[in-house]
Amino acid sequence: MFPAFSLVVLCFLGTVLATNGTRPNIILLLMDDMGWGDIGVFGEPSKETPNIDQMASEGILFPDFYTANPLCSPSRASLLTGRLPIRNGFYTTNDHARNAYTPQEILGGIPDSEVLLPELLKKAGYINKIIGKWHLGHRRKYHPLSHGFDEWFGSPNCHFGPYDNVERPNIPVYKDWEMIGRYYEDIYINHKTGESNLTQIYLQEAIKFINKYGNSGQPFFMYWAIDATHAPVYASSSFLGTSRRGLYGDAVREIDFSIGKILDVLKTTGIAKDTFVFFTSDNGAALISAPNQGGSNSPFLCGKQTTFEGGMRVPGIAWWPGHLAAGRVSYQIANVMDLFTTSLVLAGLDPPVDREIDGIDLTPVILDGKEIERPIFYYRGNELMAVRLGQYKAHYWTWSNSWEELSQNIKY
Repeated sequence: MFPAFSLVVLCFLGTVLATNGTRPNIILLLMDDMGWGDIGVFGEPSKETPNIDQMASEGILFPDFYTANPLCSPSRASLLTGRLPIRNGFYTTNDHARNAYTPQEILGGIPDSEVLLPELLKKAGYINKIIGKWHLGHRRKYHPLSHGFDEWFGSPNCHFGPYDNVERPNIPVYKDWEMIGRYYEDIYINHKTGESNLTQIYLQEAIKFINKYGNSGQPFFMYWAIDATHAPVYASSSFLGTSRRGLYGDAVREIDFSIGKILDVLKTTGIAKDTFVFFTSDNGAALISAPNQGGSNSPFLCGKQTTFEGGMRVPGIAWWPGHLAAGRVSYQIANVMDLFTTSLVLAGLDPPVDREIDGIDLTPVILDGKEIERPIFYYRGNELMAVRLGQYKAHYWTWSNSWEELSQNIKY
């Protein structure tokens, strides 16, 4: 690591300990296929995200925030390992620049050789919970509780479908180690109308976890990785038909409501100043979805699965009352991998030194307003497609649509 890194960690940790006597709780709010242009504070004209917009007004907005890959699984692997997919194994090499949900080389899940964020946070006494979508392997050896999480409520894979004859989702739902059914008796969905109460269930899981550990004296890490904005999108009955953007907008409005509730609970329990929260998305919005099933990456080109800005630039908002200057906009070029390193610094831990870590420490940015020069690498599969440094971006390969068909091979 950088020579001065340990000194930065110690100085910052001293500030945190002096302020609240404990390591901060960490909450990462990861959306699924939510685009940069879906949030009011980023310019979405219908302004249907008042709680997320309020979060930005109380925290720091990052207009230049990126994912590590324009696809779900590789992005999530990178967030939790601090490493590019080309390093952590979530890529394929069987075709030029091919994207994939499961890594060819490691038989379908996160390898044991990778060290995930919750595994490291355990060393600092954190209790860790994932709520929602895992998507880093289905078998027991890839289970979240095999990789540092203490609790889990959600599904190992994506979204809903197919459905049985009474409109219930045919997906495995887990509570900790146990699969509690191909569907959970308290979850309902109607795939014809898009009605489902799952986001509300995920919200209640978050509130219960915060209430349980918020004032326990033990710091917690909550990874709230919901999937309501991944097609087929869904929303509960209270939100259906309430958006000017159709069903997708209904899902966004419910997510916004839920995030407002989570932040309210942090405030009412008195732990807001002890909790660092970051809101982002796993990749850009999918542009090939059916009508009302996809979001917006406006004003950027293309979307999910591409390495144009619409595929990899995602919303980013940091929130930590009493520690961050409210209402600030940071043009720091940042990445979901930075959340790995930053979270470790907040916990008073050094990142691993036995492997290459691509995420940088953002604490000088969020606390002191500094800016760190760093590149952003745009990969599809094992192919480096583009690089951004400062205000310049070099494209080496370009693709014309969101999926696997290559219509142009233009090498510069």
